[in-house]
Amino acid sequence: MKTPEELRYATSHEWVRREDEAVTVGITDFAQDQLGDVVFVELPESGRHVAKGDQVAVVESVKTASDIYAPVTGIITDVNGALETTPELINDQPYAAGWLFRIELENDSELNDLLDADAYQKSASEES
Repeated sequence: MKTPEELRYATSHEWVRREDEAVTVGITDFAQDQLGDVVFVELPESGRHVAKGDQVAVVESVKTASDIYAPVTGIITDVNGALETTPELINDQPYAAGWLFRIELENDSELNDLLDADAYQKSASEES
């Protein structure tokens, strides 16, 4: 399981990469592996205000559908439109081309509530 050190993680298996006043969000390598082949992604609308913990997207695979939650509070500023035609990018490149959406942060301190790579790996290994 790949778990990049520079990212932060939610226990619900989203990763967060800080980029100035915004964060990019995707699902972890562990999550995409558990889902299996991703066949459809329902992305949130740009401009939507989300609170930490809100259900904002859905990733569907050949096995199941999984809700994706906002790891922080803010406004969705961008979504990865490439996933509409190539949802398998989530399986192939979960930390790069398979990102889901970007959120303009409302409260930087919420990043402190997220897990570092080691804590996330421990949490994920307890689930499997």
